[in-house]
Amino acid sequence: MNDFKAWHNDTLGAKAVEALSKNNFQAAYVKTRQEAVDKVLSLIPADATVGIGGSWTNGTELGLPAILADRGNTLYNHGKPGLSPEEAVAIRRQQLSCDVFLTGTNAVTLDGKLVNVDGSGNRAAAMIFGPKKVIIVVGVNKIVRDVEEAERRIELYAAPINNKRLGKTNPCTVTGMCMDCQSPGRICNVTTIIRKQLPFTETHVIVVGEELGF
Repeated sequence: MNDFKAWHNDTLGAKAVEALSKNNFQAAYVKTRQEAVDKVLSLIPADATVGIGGSWTNGTELGLPAILADRGNTLYNHGKPGLSPEEAVAIRRQQLSCDVFLTGTNAVTLDGKLVNVDGSGNRAAAMIFGPKKVIIVVGVNKIVRDVEEAERRIELYAAPINNKRLGKTNPCTVTGMCMDCQSPGRICNVTTIIRKQLPFTETHVIVVGEELGF
C-alpha cells in the first residue's frame, strides 16, 4: 500500500472511530489485519461462547473462527459445512444468547452509524440484543458518508457479491446490482440502522486500515 492511500485510510478510519465513540460504541482503529485479530482475541475470554455471524471478513480473511476453535472457545457457527437447514436455524438461535457475537457490518457512516441488510435477520438481531458483547470488524472500504450512501453501497456492492458468494440465483447475480427483486431466495429482507450503542449490549467496533469484506 502506498503512503498516500495509507494516509487516507488512517484519516477516514480515525474519523469513523471518533464518530462511533460519540455514539457510545467501544471503537478502535487498527492499521493491519493482524492487529485486528489480536484486538479481537483480547476482547474474547478463552472460556466464552462465541456466535459467528457469517462474516467473510472474520471467517475467510482473518480466519478468526479457526483461531478461536483452536483456542478452545465454544463456537455457534451456522455456516459450518454439512449442517442441515434445521441445524443451521438452531445454531442461529443459540447465537442470540452467546457470550460474544462476532460479525462484520455492511457499512459504517462518518457520523457513527452501522447499517446492515439481512436475509433471515439473525445477524441483525444478535447485533441488537441478546449476546453480552458484540464485536464488529470492518475494513475502511466500508466507510461511507451517511445512511443514504450506505444503502447505495449495499445495493451496488455488498448485496450482489454476497448473493454470488452464496450461490443464489437472484437477479443481482446477473445485473451486478440490486433489483429489489421478489425472488423466493431473496437475502435482502431487513435493514437495520444502529445509531447508538444499546443499553444491554457492549458493542465494540474495530475499524481496520485495509480493505476487508464486501
